[in-house]
Amino acid sequence: MRLALLAALVWAGAAFSQPWPAKPVRVIVNVAPGGVADVTMRLLGARLTETLGQPFIVENRAGGDGYIGFEAVGRADPDGYTLLYSPGSSMMIAPHIVKRADLDPTKLLAPVAATGRVSLYVMTHPKVPVADFKELMAYARANPGKLNYGTPGNGTSPHIATEVFNRQAGVKLNHVPYKGAGPALKDLLGGVIDLVFDPGVGLAQAKAGKLRMIAVAGPVRHPDFPDVPTLEENGIRGVDGGPYFGFYASAGAPREATERLNREVLRVLQEPQVRSRFQGLAVDLAPPMTPAEFAAYVKAEWERYSRLIPELGIQ
Repeated sequence: MRLALLAALVWAGAAFSQPWPAKPVRVIVNVAPGGVADVTMRLLGARLTETLGQPFIVENRAGGDGYIGFEAVGRADPDGYTLLYSPGSSMMIAPHIVKRADLDPTKLLAPVAATGRVSLYVMTHPKVPVADFKELMAYARANPGKLNYGTPGNGTSPHIATEVFNRQAGVKLNHVPYKGAGPALKDLLGGVIDLVFDPGVGLAQAKAGKLRMIAVAGPVRHPDFPDVPTLEENGIRGVDGGPYFGFYASAGAPREATERLNREVLRVLQEPQVRSRFQGLAVDLAPPMTPAEFAAYVKAEWERYSRLIPELGIQ
Protein backbone atom coordinates (compact mmCIF):
# COMPACT_ATOMS: atom_id res chain seq x y z
CA MET A 1 0.00 0.00 0.00
CA ARG A 2 2.78 2.39 0.98
CA LEU A 3 4.67 1.60 -2.22
CA ALA A 4 1.55 2.21 -4.29
CA LEU A 5 0.93 5.53 -2.55
CA LEU A 6 4.55 6.58 -2.99
CA ALA A 7 4.43 5.65 -6.68
CA ALA A 8 1.24 7.69 -7.13
CA LEU A 9 2.80 10.72 -5.44
CA VAL A 10 5.93 10.46 -7.57
CA TRP A 11 3.81 10.20 -10.74
CA ALA A 12 1.70 13.20 -9.72
CA GLY A 13 4.79 15.25 -8.98
CA ALA A 14 6.33 14.37 -12.31
CA ALA A 15 3.12 15.34 -14.13
CA PHE A 16 2.89 18.61 -12.24
CA SER A 17 6.49 19.48 -13.08
CA GLN A 18 6.05 18.89 -16.81
CA PRO A 19 6.98 21.98 -18.83
CA TRP A 20 4.16 24.04 -20.26
CA PRO A 21 2.13 23.00 -22.19
CA ALA A 22 1.39 19.62 -20.65
CA LYS A 23 -2.22 19.53 -21.89
CA PRO A 24 -4.39 21.20 -24.57
CA VAL A 25 -4.44 25.00 -24.64
CA ARG A 26 -7.71 26.87 -25.19
CA VAL A 27 -7.47 30.15 -27.11
CA ILE A 28 -10.43 32.53 -27.05
CA VAL A 29 -10.73 34.85 -30.06
CA ASN A 30 -13.01 37.71 -29.07
CA VAL A 31 -14.31 38.45 -32.58
CA ALA A 32 -16.46 36.52 -35.04
CA PRO A 33 -15.13 33.87 -37.44
CA GLY A 34 -13.90 35.07 -40.81
CA GLY A 35 -12.04 38.20 -39.74
CA VAL A 36 -8.29 38.71 -39.82
CA ALA A 37 -7.89 37.99 -36.10
CA ASP A 38 -9.71 34.69 -36.48
CA VAL A 39 -7.82 33.67 -39.62
CA THR A 40 -4.38 34.55 -38.24
CA MET A 41 -5.08 32.80 -34.93
CA ARG A 42 -6.12 29.60 -36.70
CA LEU A 43 -2.94 29.75 -38.76
CA LEU A 44 -0.79 30.30 -35.68
CA GLY A 45 -2.77 27.76 -33.66
CA ALA A 46 -2.08 25.04 -36.22
CA ARG A 47 1.65 25.75 -36.13
CA LEU A 48 1.80 26.01 -32.33
CA THR A 49 -0.01 22.68 -32.08
CA GLU A 50 2.76 21.14 -34.17
CA THR A 51 5.71 22.84 -32.54
CA LEU A 52 4.61 22.62 -28.90
CA GLY A 53 3.06 19.16 -29.11
CA GLN A 54 -0.33 20.04 -27.59
CA PRO A 55 -3.57 21.05 -29.33
CA PHE A 56 -4.30 24.78 -29.47
CA ILE A 57 -8.10 24.82 -29.53
CA VAL A 58 -9.52 28.03 -30.99
CA GLU A 59 -12.90 29.21 -29.73
CA ASN A 60 -14.67 32.34 -30.98
CA ARG A 61 -16.40 34.41 -28.30
CA ALA A 62 -17.61 37.46 -30.21
CA GLY A 63 -19.82 40.24 -28.93
CA GLY A 64 -19.93 42.71 -26.09
CA ASP A 65 -17.24 44.82 -27.80
CA GLY A 66 -14.68 42.17 -26.89
CA TYR A 67 -15.75 41.83 -23.26
CA ILE A 68 -17.27 38.37 -23.68
CA GLY A 69 -13.80 37.12 -24.60
CA PHE A 70 -12.13 39.24 -21.92
CA GLU A 71 -14.34 37.74 -19.25
CA ALA A 72 -13.90 34.14 -20.45
CA VAL A 73 -10.12 34.44 -20.10
CA GLY A 74 -9.90 36.88 -17.21
CA ARG A 75 -12.10 34.73 -14.98
CA ALA A 76 -10.36 31.47 -15.96
CA ASP A 77 -7.82 29.64 -13.83
CA PRO A 78 -4.54 31.55 -14.37
CA ASP A 79 -2.62 28.41 -15.23
CA GLY A 80 -1.64 29.39 -18.77
CA TYR A 81 -4.09 27.01 -20.43
CA THR A 82 -6.76 29.59 -21.30
CA LEU A 83 -5.50 32.42 -23.51
CA LEU A 84 -6.97 35.34 -25.41
CA TYR A 85 -6.11 36.31 -28.97
CA SER A 86 -7.45 39.77 -29.64
CA PRO A 87 -7.28 42.61 -32.13
CA GLY A 88 -5.49 45.58 -30.65
CA SER A 89 -8.65 47.64 -30.98
CA SER A 90 -10.54 45.40 -28.57
CA MET A 91 -7.87 45.74 -25.91
CA MET A 92 -6.65 49.30 -26.38
CA ILE A 93 -9.58 51.19 -27.93
CA ALA A 94 -12.98 49.67 -27.08
CA PRO A 95 -12.57 49.88 -23.27
CA HIS A 96 -12.47 53.68 -23.57
CA ILE A 97 -15.97 53.50 -25.05
CA VAL A 98 -17.52 50.54 -23.24
CA LYS A 99 -16.43 51.04 -19.65
CA ARG A 100 -17.08 48.27 -17.13
CA ALA A 101 -15.92 48.87 -13.58
CA ASP A 102 -16.23 45.15 -12.85
CA LEU A 103 -14.04 44.07 -15.77
CA ASP A 104 -10.90 46.01 -16.61
CA PRO A 105 -8.99 44.02 -19.28
CA THR A 106 -5.71 45.74 -18.41
CA LYS A 107 -5.95 44.29 -14.89
CA LEU A 108 -7.47 40.90 -15.71
CA LEU A 109 -5.16 40.11 -18.62
CA ALA A 110 -1.40 40.07 -19.16
CA PRO A 111 0.12 40.80 -22.60
CA VAL A 112 2.18 37.89 -23.90
CA ALA A 113 3.07 38.28 -27.59
CA ALA A 114 2.28 40.75 -30.37
CA THR A 115 1.70 39.32 -33.84
CA GLY A 116 0.71 41.84 -36.52
CA ARG A 117 -1.61 44.58 -37.64
CA VAL A 118 -3.51 45.37 -40.78
CA SER A 119 -3.69 48.08 -43.34
CA LEU A 120 -7.25 49.03 -44.19
CA TYR A 121 -8.76 49.07 -47.66
CA VAL A 122 -11.55 51.41 -48.64
CA MET A 123 -13.98 49.24 -50.60
CA THR A 124 -17.38 50.08 -52.00
CA HIS A 125 -20.26 48.01 -53.33
CA PRO A 126 -20.62 48.36 -57.13
CA LYS A 127 -24.01 50.05 -56.67
CA VAL A 128 -22.25 53.13 -55.25
CA PRO A 129 -21.79 55.39 -58.31
CA VAL A 130 -18.07 56.04 -57.89
CA ALA A 131 -15.06 54.61 -59.71
CA ASP A 132 -12.17 56.06 -57.75
CA PHE A 133 -11.22 58.03 -54.66
CA LYS A 134 -11.84 61.44 -56.24
CA GLU A 135 -15.37 60.42 -57.23
CA LEU A 136 -16.03 58.95 -53.76
CA MET A 137 -15.08 62.27 -52.16
CA ALA A 138 -17.28 64.23 -54.54
CA TYR A 139 -20.23 61.90 -53.96
CA ALA A 140 -19.85 61.81 -50.17
CA ARG A 141 -19.61 65.60 -49.95
CA ALA A 142 -22.65 66.04 -52.20
CA ASN A 143 -24.64 63.47 -50.20
CA PRO A 144 -23.76 63.93 -46.52
CA GLY A 145 -25.10 61.11 -44.36
CA LYS A 146 -26.23 59.01 -47.30
CA LEU A 147 -23.42 56.43 -47.32
CA ASN A 148 -23.40 53.70 -44.65
CA TYR A 149 -20.14 52.07 -43.64
CA GLY A 150 -19.77 48.79 -41.77
CA THR A 151 -17.16 47.87 -39.17
CA PRO A 152 -16.28 44.83 -37.03
CA GLY A 153 -17.85 46.69 -34.09
CA ASN A 154 -18.00 49.86 -32.07
CA GLY A 155 -14.53 51.02 -31.05
CA THR A 156 -12.69 48.71 -33.45
CA SER A 157 -9.77 49.96 -35.53
CA PRO A 158 -11.86 50.31 -38.72
CA HIS A 159 -14.42 52.33 -36.75
CA ILE A 160 -11.78 54.69 -35.36
CA ALA A 161 -10.07 54.91 -38.76
CA THR A 162 -13.29 55.82 -40.56
CA GLU A 163 -14.17 58.46 -38.00
CA VAL A 164 -10.69 59.95 -38.36
CA PHE A 165 -11.27 59.86 -42.12
CA ASN A 166 -14.62 61.65 -41.68
CA ARG A 167 -12.84 64.40 -39.78
CA GLN A 168 -9.84 64.69 -42.08
CA ALA A 169 -11.82 64.50 -45.34
CA GLY A 170 -14.72 66.67 -44.20
CA VAL A 171 -17.40 64.06 -44.95
CA LYS A 172 -20.16 62.31 -43.01
CA LEU A 173 -20.44 58.52 -43.31
CA ASN A 174 -22.93 56.63 -41.12
CA HIS A 175 -21.61 53.85 -38.88
CA VAL A 176 -23.16 50.36 -38.91
CA PRO A 177 -21.40 48.10 -36.35
CA TYR A 178 -21.19 44.31 -36.75
CA LYS A 179 -19.71 41.51 -34.64
CA GLY A 180 -16.65 41.04 -36.78
CA ALA A 181 -15.11 41.90 -40.16
CA GLY A 182 -16.64 38.77 -41.73
CA PRO A 183 -20.28 39.76 -41.09
CA ALA A 184 -19.58 43.33 -42.27
CA LEU A 185 -18.05 42.00 -45.48
CA LYS A 186 -21.04 39.74 -46.06
CA ASP A 187 -23.45 42.67 -45.89
CA LEU A 188 -21.22 44.77 -48.13
CA LEU A 189 -21.27 42.02 -50.75
CA GLY A 190 -25.05 41.91 -50.40
CA GLY A 191 -25.40 45.65 -50.86
CA VAL A 192 -26.85 46.16 -47.38
CA ILE A 193 -24.11 48.73 -46.64
CA ASP A 194 -22.19 50.93 -49.06
CA LEU A 195 -18.57 50.72 -48.04
CA VAL A 196 -16.06 49.45 -45.48
CA PHE A 197 -12.56 50.17 -44.33
CA ASP A 198 -11.73 46.50 -44.73
CA PRO A 199 -8.86 44.88 -42.78
CA GLY A 200 -7.97 42.59 -45.68
CA VAL A 201 -10.67 39.92 -45.58
CA GLY A 202 -12.31 41.37 -48.72
CA LEU A 203 -9.22 41.43 -50.94
CA ALA A 204 -10.23 38.29 -52.86
CA GLN A 205 -13.68 39.73 -53.59
CA ALA A 206 -12.09 42.97 -54.79
CA LYS A 207 -9.79 41.01 -57.09
CA ALA A 208 -12.82 39.16 -58.44
CA GLY A 209 -14.60 42.43 -59.20
CA LYS A 210 -17.36 41.89 -56.65
CA LEU A 211 -16.21 44.98 -54.75
CA ARG A 212 -14.48 48.15 -55.84
CA MET A 213 -11.16 49.06 -54.23
CA ILE A 214 -10.98 52.83 -53.78
CA ALA A 215 -7.98 53.59 -51.54
CA VAL A 216 -5.49 52.12 -49.06
CA ALA A 217 -5.35 53.33 -45.47
CA GLY A 218 -1.78 52.23 -44.96
CA PRO A 219 1.80 53.23 -45.72
CA VAL A 220 2.04 51.72 -49.22
CA ARG A 221 -0.12 50.64 -52.14
CA HIS A 222 -1.14 46.99 -52.30
CA PRO A 223 0.93 45.06 -54.90
CA ASP A 224 -2.20 43.48 -56.39
CA PHE A 225 -3.82 46.91 -56.82
CA PRO A 226 -0.95 49.11 -58.02
CA ASP A 227 -3.26 51.80 -59.41
CA VAL A 228 -5.16 52.27 -56.13
CA PRO A 229 -3.62 55.17 -54.16
CA THR A 230 -3.07 55.47 -50.44
CA LEU A 231 -5.02 58.03 -48.44
CA GLU A 232 -1.80 59.85 -47.64
CA GLU A 233 -1.21 60.34 -51.35
CA ASN A 234 -4.51 62.22 -51.32
CA GLY A 235 -3.49 64.38 -48.35
CA ILE A 236 -5.43 62.45 -45.69
CA ARG A 237 -3.23 61.45 -42.75
CA GLY A 238 -3.69 59.66 -39.45
CA VAL A 239 -5.91 56.88 -40.79
CA ASP A 240 -4.46 53.44 -40.00
CA GLY A 241 -5.26 49.88 -38.99
CA GLY A 242 -4.74 50.45 -35.29
CA PRO A 243 -2.66 48.59 -32.69
CA TYR A 244 -1.13 45.13 -33.00
CA PHE A 245 -3.10 41.94 -32.53
CA GLY A 246 -1.73 39.70 -29.82
CA PHE A 247 -1.90 36.93 -27.26
CA TYR A 248 -2.92 37.60 -23.65
CA ALA A 249 -3.02 35.34 -20.59
CA SER A 250 -4.98 35.62 -17.38
CA ALA A 251 -3.15 37.90 -14.96
CA GLY A 252 -1.02 35.75 -12.70
CA ALA A 253 -0.35 33.05 -15.30
CA PRO A 254 2.94 31.21 -14.77
CA ARG A 255 5.94 33.10 -16.10
CA GLU A 256 7.24 29.88 -17.64
CA ALA A 257 4.09 29.59 -19.76
CA THR A 258 4.00 33.21 -20.95
CA GLU A 259 7.69 33.35 -21.75
CA ARG A 260 7.64 30.05 -23.63
CA LEU A 261 4.58 31.07 -25.63
CA ASN A 262 6.23 34.40 -26.43
CA ARG A 263 9.38 32.69 -27.70
CA GLU A 264 7.44 30.18 -29.75
CA VAL A 265 5.13 32.77 -31.32
CA LEU A 266 8.12 34.91 -32.32
CA ARG A 267 9.82 31.86 -33.82
CA VAL A 268 6.72 30.74 -35.75
CA LEU A 269 6.23 34.26 -37.12
CA GLN A 270 9.62 33.99 -38.81
CA GLU A 271 8.68 30.86 -40.74
CA PRO A 272 8.45 31.56 -44.50
CA GLN A 273 5.05 29.91 -44.89
CA VAL A 274 3.58 31.90 -42.00
CA ARG A 275 5.09 35.17 -43.22
CA SER A 276 3.75 34.47 -46.71
CA ARG A 277 0.26 33.84 -45.37
CA PHE A 278 0.35 37.01 -43.27
CA GLN A 279 1.50 38.93 -46.33
CA GLY A 280 -1.36 37.45 -48.35
CA LEU A 281 -3.75 38.75 -45.71
CA ALA A 282 -2.06 42.16 -45.86
CA VAL A 283 -0.97 41.83 -42.21
CA ASP A 284 2.25 43.59 -41.21
CA LEU A 285 4.27 41.64 -38.66
CA ALA A 286 4.90 43.23 -35.29
CA PRO A 287 8.53 43.77 -34.31
CA PRO A 288 9.77 41.15 -31.84
CA MET A 289 8.73 42.07 -28.30
CA THR A 290 9.17 40.36 -24.95
CA PRO A 291 6.05 40.15 -22.74
CA ALA A 292 7.30 43.21 -20.85
CA GLU A 293 7.86 45.17 -24.05
CA PHE A 294 4.43 44.21 -25.35
CA ALA A 295 2.90 45.31 -22.05
CA ALA A 296 4.63 48.70 -22.39
CA TYR A 297 3.31 49.00 -25.95
CA VAL A 298 -0.24 48.21 -24.81
CA LYS A 299 0.01 50.85 -22.07
CA ALA A 300 1.26 53.52 -24.49
CA GLU A 301 -1.46 52.78 -27.07
CA TRP A 302 -4.12 52.68 -24.35
CA GLU A 303 -3.11 56.18 -23.30
CA ARG A 304 -2.98 57.46 -26.89
CA TYR A 305 -6.53 56.31 -27.61
CA SER A 306 -7.77 57.66 -24.29
CA ARG A 307 -7.04 61.08 -25.76
CA LEU A 308 -8.16 60.39 -29.36
CA ILE A 309 -11.59 58.88 -28.58
CA PRO A 310 -13.01 62.02 -26.91
CA GLU A 311 -11.60 64.16 -29.74
CA LEU A 312 -13.63 62.10 -32.24
CA GLY A 313 -16.78 62.30 -30.14
CA ILE A 314 -17.16 58.50 -30.14
CA GLN A 315 -19.34 57.10 -27.37
